[in-house]
Amino acid sequence: MAGPNVPVLSGPSLEPKSGAAKRLVVFLHGYGADGNDLIDIGRAWQPILPDTAFVSPHAPEPCGQAPVGRQWFGLTFRDPNERWVGVNQAAPALQAFLDQELRRRQLPPSALALVGFSQGTMMSLHAGLRRPVAPAAIVGYSGMFVMPNDGPPEAVAGEIVSRPPILLVHGDRDELIPVQALFHASSSLSELDVPVEWHISHGIGHGIDQEGLRHGGEFLARRFGL
Repeated sequence: MAGPNVPVLSGPSLEPKSGAAKRLVVFLHGYGADGNDLIDIGRAWQPILPDTAFVSPHAPEPCGQAPVGRQWFGLTFRDPNERWVGVNQAAPALQAFLDQELRRRQLPPSALALVGFSQGTMMSLHAGLRRPVAPAAIVGYSGMFVMPNDGPPEAVAGEIVSRPPILLVHGDRDELIPVQALFHASSSLSELDVPVEWHISHGIGHGIDQEGLRHGGEFLARRFGL
């Protein structure tokens, strides 16, 4: 249950066409968007992820830079540690939401997968590696693995309690979060004994192309044993 000062999240969802869900995929949107931004990916993945429910919660805060968007945490780009502070502040609301959704559908924690974009990838990696039971998979698009003070991976080694398989996807023309972030994340996760795969989308900026979507869906299907 969320504590008294923990925001309660909600957002659009897609129920499986077959009836009761056997798996749950949670989309975590980027800075300045909201849950509606990613939920349609679930429609594209329904054919290869049967019996899967999809949900895409709105981040807890109004976005400081987008009048109708949301943010998991604020960004000023003046404090080098603000992403680390931000993921930690936003994590309790996200963890409470994940627990609530699993309970509501009477699913085990291992039936969960997280899919993030940009700031949502930061949240997916932060929260997913700290779940008491490892999710089935994490897919992170155009994001980064957040460390305290951008330090080495051993700085968070004591916090990592689960090691789900991870797929990172990034455009090589991304000017907002350069593709180097993928290589840094992949190296850091590997040092923490987290299994990680990656895919570079050539000619793509800060976004997701059809090839990246295909890789993400197929990765989830494999990890769910479909």
